[in-house]
Amino acid sequence: MKKYGIAFQALAPLAVVAMVSAAQAQTVDRSSPDRMVRAAVEGVIGTIQSSPDTRSGDLGKITAVVQRQFLPYTDFERTTRLAVGSAWRNATPEQQKQLYEQFQTLLVRSYAVSLSQLREQNVKFHYKPALAASGATDVVVETRVLNNGDEMQIDYRLQRVGNGWKIYDINMMGAWLIEVYRRQFADIVARNGIDGLLKYLANHNARQNADA
Repeated sequence: MKKYGIAFQALAPLAVVAMVSAAQAQTVDRSSPDRMVRAAVEGVIGTIQSSPDTRSGDLGKITAVVQRQFLPYTDFERTTRLAVGSAWRNATPEQQKQLYEQFQTLLVRSYAVSLSQLREQNVKFHYKPALAASGATDVVVETRVLNNGDEMQIDYRLQRVGNGWKIYDINMMGAWLIEVYRRQFADIVARNGIDGLLKYLANHNARQNADA
């Protein structure tokens, strides 16, 4: 179990590239999930590698980029709800709000740390068009990531939102992010309840900030 959980960030330094700059988003074809993922991937890598602040490894600057440019293209509230699982229904509205905020903070921080590792690497991507039936509301976009001779598969799960799509789950090395966290969160809730999970997330985030 320990190889999963919060340590998932160590398994997926490349999964964080499902991002897109706000400026570039104006031209993204959001009706096509694979085109959106492609624009997101290539957009964020270009931004990180071209900005002096982020290229230098300033984690605060990279975190700010994630918050500003990544979050609008995800549905982390859905991610949180699915990761918490059945316990979500038993949480009060205030607990749900705090769970969402704390989990989002954890993911943003994890992604920022991973981005700092990619800032000077020559990463290339191959995309497989999403095969979805007409009217589908949930699709998976498969990609291949080439990095210094190594190849890795990363899948992105997206849900239709209005006329577009939003990323809410990532699969790397056979592990879907939501499933990984769901296992860990279920153990914590079983022992210490929703408040225990909130405390765990808050303490983790506080340690990460202290280590910055």
